[in-house]
This record gives sequence, C-alpha cells and structure tokens, in this order.
Amino acid sequence: MYEKSESPEERVVLVDENDSELGSMAKLEAHCSGSLHRAFSVFLFNDEGMLLLQKRADVKYHSAGLWSNTCCGHPRPGETTVLAAQRRLYEEMGLKVTLREAGSFIYRADLGNGLSEHELDHILIGSVDRDPEPNAEEASDWRWVGREAIAAELGSSPERFTAWFPLCVWDAWDHSRSLQLH
Repeated sequence: MYEKSESPEERVVLVDENDSELGSMAKLEAHCSGSLHRAFSVFLFNDEGMLLLQKRADVKYHSAGLWSNTCCGHPRPGETTVLAAQRRLYEEMGLKVTLREAGSFIYRADLGNGLSEHELDHILIGSVDRDPEPNAEEASDWRWVGREAIAAELGSSPERFTAWFPLCVWDAWDHSRSLQLH
C-alpha cells in the first residue's frame, strides 16, 4: 500500500520570502544550511471538529517521536504544494482527502544535531470520516484531539510537539471552522 518515496537525499524547492522559486537543494543539505524552502503542513478534522495528530516515527532524521499535525513534508521540484501534500498524506497516513489551502507562514527553528528548519510552510486543511492506516516508517502513533485538550498539552508539555506545530495549529483550526469542514 505504501511507497517510501521521501528521503534525506530528496530535493526541496528553495524560495524567497514571497514564495518565488530560487532553485532546489538536497533536503538534508537544506536542513543543515538553514536555507529557506517550501514546505506544507496538513491538518485533517473529523465531523466532531477533532484534529488528527500523528506521532513522528522514531526513525525520522529530525523531530523523531514528537507529536505533530496529520502530515507534513516538502513539494518536489515541479510538483504543486497541494499534490505533494496529497501524495505524502497517502504515503504517511494511508488517507486520500481533498485539501484546501489555509494560508502560509515563515519560521526558523533549531532542531539540534546541526539541523534547522527555515521554511515557508503552507497550511492545508481537509475533512476525513475514517481513522488513518499509518505507515510505521512515518508515524508511530496517531490520535484524535479536541481544541481545548491540545491547548492544555501545548501549555504543559510543549517539548512533546514539533517546532512548527504550535505556530500553525490555531490558524488551521480557525480556517477549518470558516470553511465549515465540521
């Protein structure tokens, strides 16, 4: 069912602050150099307004074992952000869902071990009516969570989450309500 198609050798799209393409670079090199590159964060909600979280697999080369949004990744050169997100959502969580863009933001975060994130991250949202079937190489666990519960967890244990998650979760949640996804 799953194809392992993303690796540290995969190329990412380098961009400027306006999301204009500047070229490409090996993904691991971009995370070592801190070069600004295009990324996406997918947030899926069910009919009750619960958000689907994933726990990143322990084999991931950064942010391993941390809780995060439903899926995240990088478009390949020549690939649209939405199509890349749909591809990775299926590869990571076994879900095929229509996604809608809900904004973007730029952030920089030190990930330790000489790695950093410097991404122009596109927020994509969608609705799903079933549980995921995660690829164990991508996600070691998953759960549905409500807004109040995640706010409490982020307040008490922020170290359990990826660096980008608290920066975009509330925008995703607000957009999901405005688009009446639940």
